[in-house]
Amino acid sequence: MDWMKLKSGSDVRGTAVGENAVLTPHVASCLGMAFARYIAEKKNKSIGQVTIALGRDSRISGPALLRAAAEGIAKAGANVLDFGMCTTPAMYMSIITPGFQPDASIMITASHHPYDKNGLKFFTEEGGIDGGVVKTLLEMACDLEPEGLSFSGSITEKAFLPTYKEQLADRIRKGLETDMAKPLLGLHVVVDAGNGAGGFYAELMEELGAWIEGSQFLEPDGYFPNHIPNPENAEAMASICAAVKKSGADLGVIFDTDCDRAAIVDSDGREINRNRLIALISAILLDEKPGQTIVTDSVTSAGLKKFINDWGGEHYRYKRGYRNVIDEAIRLNAEGIECPLAIETSGHAAMKENYFLDDGMYLVTVLIVRAMKLKQAGSTLGSLIADLQEPVESRELRLNITSEDFRETGKTAIQQVLDYANAADNWHIAPDNREGVRISFDLDGGMDNGWFLLRLSVHDPVLPLNAESDVPGGVKQMLTSLYEVLKNCEGINFEPLQKAIEA
Repeated sequence: MDWMKLKSGSDVRGTAVGENAVLTPHVASCLGMAFARYIAEKKNKSIGQVTIALGRDSRISGPALLRAAAEGIAKAGANVLDFGMCTTPAMYMSIITPGFQPDASIMITASHHPYDKNGLKFFTEEGGIDGGVVKTLLEMACDLEPEGLSFSGSITEKAFLPTYKEQLADRIRKGLETDMAKPLLGLHVVVDAGNGAGGFYAELMEELGAWIEGSQFLEPDGYFPNHIPNPENAEAMASICAAVKKSGADLGVIFDTDCDRAAIVDSDGREINRNRLIALISAILLDEKPGQTIVTDSVTSAGLKKFINDWGGEHYRYKRGYRNVIDEAIRLNAEGIECPLAIETSGHAAMKENYFLDDGMYLVTVLIVRAMKLKQAGSTLGSLIADLQEPVESRELRLNITSEDFRETGKTAIQQVLDYANAADNWHIAPDNREGVRISFDLDGGMDNGWFLLRLSVHDPVLPLNAESDVPGGVKQMLTSLYEVLKNCEGINFEPLQKAIEA
């Protein structure tokens, strides 16, 4: 087996169910052993002094993989805290929470991917490890044979979710400036956990006084029988929107499987995800302290930039990839540029006040606080983004690269667009773009009322293409112009672009 094929950015991921499984208990055991040895060396500790926490989401392969990873760690001579069902953000929080504080942690999850997939996310006190360390762990693991070895470390079951839940409760009371036992009395919240690990959030809401009638799919079920646990999935969002409207709730919240991403629905059943979610949390943070910088990924709308500026903030568009936006926000803060938030349109969000931890549940908790304040004032969360200008049209396409050297082909295509734009009067290169090429247009006599972004995927042989227009027919105009520029590029499948133009 090629162990490097298990590397997915800064995670390990692969098929874990069925005859094609590559992420097996053996692999998990080897990775557990490798990680224990890596942590011992990193922290300059004897292996017997190392403790690693393990948690998992609701996937059917989770229990076996967790047990195998625990055995690998214990056979290496380190100690294990088995948290059982947990969330990805909670696994990091355990490292900095008194009474727990393992040296490192591993979350067994594959986020929103199908039930037969699984993966491992690794954390130290510095946060999630990077792709280079994952490569090192895989290189170490492939030579290990933990089978037949005896335990020299310990495995202890210890629940962390109750502590994490109390941390969220404390944030709500702090935000509402109260020590009341039930500070959310009068608020109606519908929670959709998608049968992932986040069902306990409904319990938290109820314990704090909120009404949770209409909440759904709270029980963990690793087959995900109701909808994909993904806040970007149309079926999942339609389901939570319908639940909010049916129950007459003040808002709905939906999590992905391991709760590092989230979206909400307002009282009208309107989705607040992607640009709307970024606008909402930006408004809250800028209302508290204007002049701050909001770091996002590259595919945000032109209307969002204007919205952030109107609220007294600066919009800093960066690259796709949640680690990219988080690391850039940390870097900017270190340079003296105050950035309270790093957020992707996918729903990954990290706040400075929360260790820049990618935590969808913490984000929702901040929104719940503001929702309660607004309800007491006779208003709603939706009122904060009433002035967000949204596009009339939008499209997202993926152009597969068929050539062997996909990176070179992608770079050539992007350079061709840049060269054309530099010579064309009606193509305007975005001055603040930091990924791929973003071109704005003056459509139908307007100004800066359409744009497209063409970029190279970080991991896959794909050119993702996003386009938005403030006028009807604008997307087709821009895509037609782009096709004329790129149509002679070899090694790219333009069929999705051609179909979009012909539609």
